[in-house]
Amino acid sequence: MRNFLIAVGLVPLFAGVSAPADETWPQWRGPTRDGQFRGAAWPDSIQAGDLAEIWRVKLGEGYSGPVVGPRRVYTVETEDRSREVVRAFDRQTGKALWTANWEGAMRVPFFARRNGSWVRSTPAFDGEALYVAGMRDVLVCLEAETGKQRWRVDFTQRYETPVPSFGFVCSPVVVGDHVYVQAGGAFVKLDKRTGKSIWRALADGGGMYGSAFSSPLPARLGGRDQVLVQTRQHLAGVDPANGEVLWKQAIKAFRGMNILTPTVHEERIFTSAHSGKAELFSVRPSAKGFSVALDWENRLQAYMSSPVVVGDHLYLHLRNKRFTCVNLKDGQVRWTTTRRFGEYWSMVARDDRILALDQDGTLLLIRADPERFELIDERELSKEETWAHLAVAGRQVFVRELRALAVYQWTAPAAGGRS
Repeated sequence: MRNFLIAVGLVPLFAGVSAPADETWPQWRGPTRDGQFRGAAWPDSIQAGDLAEIWRVKLGEGYSGPVVGPRRVYTVETEDRSREVVRAFDRQTGKALWTANWEGAMRVPFFARRNGSWVRSTPAFDGEALYVAGMRDVLVCLEAETGKQRWRVDFTQRYETPVPSFGFVCSPVVVGDHVYVQAGGAFVKLDKRTGKSIWRALADGGGMYGSAFSSPLPARLGGRDQVLVQTRQHLAGVDPANGEVLWKQAIKAFRGMNILTPTVHEERIFTSAHSGKAELFSVRPSAKGFSVALDWENRLQAYMSSPVVVGDHLYLHLRNKRFTCVNLKDGQVRWTTTRRFGEYWSMVARDDRILALDQDGTLLLIRADPERFELIDERELSKEETWAHLAVAGRQVFVRELRALAVYQWTAPAAGGRS
């Protein structure tokens, strides 16, 4: 497909975003959807004198990550347990620019309720529009300039499927003229101009064990454009043109907790699951289409945190709250921390540095070194939990607290990392 831009090739997915890729954060896990930042090197300190807070606004509760355009930053929240609210702020000053909202609250199952029932999905921004997922399996397209609604899809009505038990968790991805998302008990491709469905694949009926946690990732494997999809039971490659399932691999997990976004490195796919294991797969063309081979596996168990890759090594926050480094070539664990951290990390890597935002409100600056764990600096940013994904754009760092958005800016010169 001529317009299919490839995440594994480190190509930003949004051709319409009129700013250098390192100056924006337009979707889940950044411009290339892999937690990588390719701008200027970071300083060695994240203390207040070197990473200064420039503005802060109070918000309703939410785990949706901030989305950053050239001039604006966008957030989503649940308000009064009854409505979902999208807000746009001036990126430099924090001035409120517009608000859009709709009825959309729900309650997740009792055993997951300690983490709240508020909005979870991170929107996608393509330079013109914002694609926002609401908890009750709706996707709303808003004009990025004004907040005016262009279209709205209620997947429960379109496909006569139940409201997902854990809400709409998957974060949409925009590629060319289309939006891809796990919703309506399946994986769906939509026309981004109209919201019309183009195809629907991997249907599982939704409900308690059908609603997805993971987010799709465009890639090129075996010489063919694909969208990688991790459902509650499987990892699969789907043809973006027609929705054909090119291959599928079972992934075992406790209660279907396949949560992290699949990671592609040199056309191999890494994943790990709650109470399962860590696995690296190769997908190759075969006489029948594609074959899937297990290159290695180990006993590491991820939970909700998607890893980052630096060189040939993968850095992963584990279900046991420790942090580990794995050699992607052979699956050997290089080191694992003895220190336990919070339940979740969102990470952004820049060359040999990793910024990690802990669920407990702590920001950590780590050297990506396969020989040993080196914590360069750490700082408590919030007394509230910070489950939303960290965003880095230009010299700014965006932190979505449970009930606020705080924006920080590097004031110290770069040091240590290669620029």
